[in-house]
Amino acid sequence: MKLLFKQCKIEMLRILRNPYYVFWSLFMPILFYFIFTKVVNTGAPDRAEWQAHYLMSMTTFSVMGSSMMTLGIRMVQERAQGWSTLMRITPLPDSIYFAGQMVGQTFIHLFAIIVIFSAGALINGVTLSIFEWISSGLWILAGSIPFLALGTLVGTMKKVETASAVSNVLYMVLAISGGLWMPLEIMPKLMQTIGQWLPSYNYGNGAWLIVRGEAPALKSVLILLGYFIFFMLLSKYVRRKQEAGVS
Repeated sequence: MKLLFKQCKIEMLRILRNPYYVFWSLFMPILFYFIFTKVVNTGAPDRAEWQAHYLMSMTTFSVMGSSMMTLGIRMVQERAQGWSTLMRITPLPDSIYFAGQMVGQTFIHLFAIIVIFSAGALINGVTLSIFEWISSGLWILAGSIPFLALGTLVGTMKKVETASAVSNVLYMVLAISGGLWMPLEIMPKLMQTIGQWLPSYNYGNGAWLIVRGEAPALKSVLILLGYFIFFMLLSKYVRRKQEAGVS
């Protein structure tokens, strides 16, 4: 447990010292939240409901990006720099190393949730019940699992530049087409149909329902679980092919 705690601490410090993470996962979501709730007139009939809705959108946007990009790109960097190989010859067990990465990433997600929720309360005075704050936070934390799995898939790429470009494109496409930047209802019918099956929409939808006093839909849970299994199996398959190619 002592080794795991120290490894988690190291991973968290590495992430928080990364300006890329601070910009994309903290600064950008808060900036977008400020613009679309304080500057741009969206014409939402219930302003308080929109402010709570968009707060959930930007929090899921932050955690989704951190899962895909921070984790995935870091894995590519570590392999390219020989860090992963070096860790194998140290006394630190592989299980502790990878567990430290995952647990550390989870704590970073929790930190991002608290920061962005606090920004919503400070910027717009968003008021939710204690149950809604905690429930939506737990949903966002748990729902990030498929995107962590997608991050491990990004982490199988050979070059940092490729991983960065691919993860950025995936991040933006999933965010926009999943209704995190703008409600899915204002998009063309075809986009709405496609969007409802994307992990990003179902991730955000669970939090949107919670702040409206409802429970996340079972369909969203199953879709997210399905994506998690798919991404994990695909990541494992790619890694086996790479290991077989090396040997």
